Amino acid sequence: MNKKVLAAAILACCGGSAVAQTSVTIYGIVDAGYVHESGGVAGSVNKLTSGVGSHSRIGFRGSEDLGGGTSVFFTLENGHRLDTGEVDAAGSIFNRQAFVGIKTTAGSLSLGRQYTPWHQALAQVGDPFSTGYAGGSKNLFPDFGTNVRTSNTVIYTTPVMSGFTADVAYSFGEQVSSKAGRQYGASLGYAAGPLNVRLAYNHRNSDVAAAPGVTPVTRGNGSNKLLTANYDFKVVKAYLAFSVDKGFGSAPLGNNTNPFGGVAPTASTDGNEILLGAVVPAGPGNVVVTLMRKDDKTFRNQDARSAGVGYLYTMSKRTTLYTVYGAIDNENGAGYTVANNTEAGSGDRAFNLGVRHSF
Repeated sequence: MNKKVLAAAILACCGGSAVAQTSVTIYGIVDAGYVHESGGVAGSVNKLTSGVGSHSRIGFRGSEDLGGGTSVFFTLENGHRLDTGEVDAAGSIFNRQAFVGIKTTAGSLSLGRQYTPWHQALAQVGDPFSTGYAGGSKNLFPDFGTNVRTSNTVIYTTPVMSGFTADVAYSFGEQVSSKAGRQYGASLGYAAGPLNVRLAYNHRNSDVAAAPGVTPVTRGNGSNKLLTANYDFKVVKAYLAFSVDKGFGSAPLGNNTNPFGGVAPTASTDGNEILLGAVVPAGPGNVVVTLMRKDDKTFRNQDARSAGVGYLYTMSKRTTLYTVYGAIDNENGAGYTVANNTEAGSGDRAFNLGVRHSF
């Protein structure tokens, strides 16, 4: 059944007036694969995992044309585990995205739970694995927690002008103090022909304000500055990402359960990461390669290196078979683990083999 027809049928059950006014599309991704992890205290781990390359999801996307170049739009997106059928965040229905907005010739304004400009720059421009698989940027870049998406967020996005676009995001901390818990960010991008470049900034206050029954906590601010770029040479597409992180919570560890034993690693509060990557067409698919370096500038000097290689076999426009291998070399007790799009990983080596289908 056509996705828009099915969506209209669902809306008809809720209220016939919505069908006449709003165009709605059902979309999603189903992704499942075999994952082998090793090198951590958990030993050799073999499992079937959901969302290795892209988090499995189902969503509803709609818009209403108000005329005169103005429209209203919304997105409601649920994340789930394909291996068990469970919702991936207990107590939340649309945990991935949930927002409504208005678009005019002057740009768009959206309100709700949304991706940060920092994450979008990394996933859309800087990482050839789009932050998924065992070779993706999550291995060393702090692409976790509120660096990825935030609730209570307002985002303004400009229209594209001569290849340039920009956005600004603000997330309310919703505490007694207007500064406590708030987060804001922005990005500026340029895309024309084979070149795509984007600068992004992310800033978060991690304080807890005093309130009845709440003990105040002062942690200060953390920030991330990110430069991403890719250039299509036809025979190879080259990628670059460089991030600078400073302050509390700026670079959270993906796995903070002491995955390698001994003295627990500490999240860096001063450091940077660099990624160099490439996508090389090969037969019906692409060979994808990444090399990464984490430079921890604190006194702990917990640096790390990561390498990833994979082959993404295109079966159709919507279906991809994948096989990817990733490895990390930690230094001075660093605790970085080989991740995938859904899981932080348990060791410093991982292998993926699976299938991804979008609809």
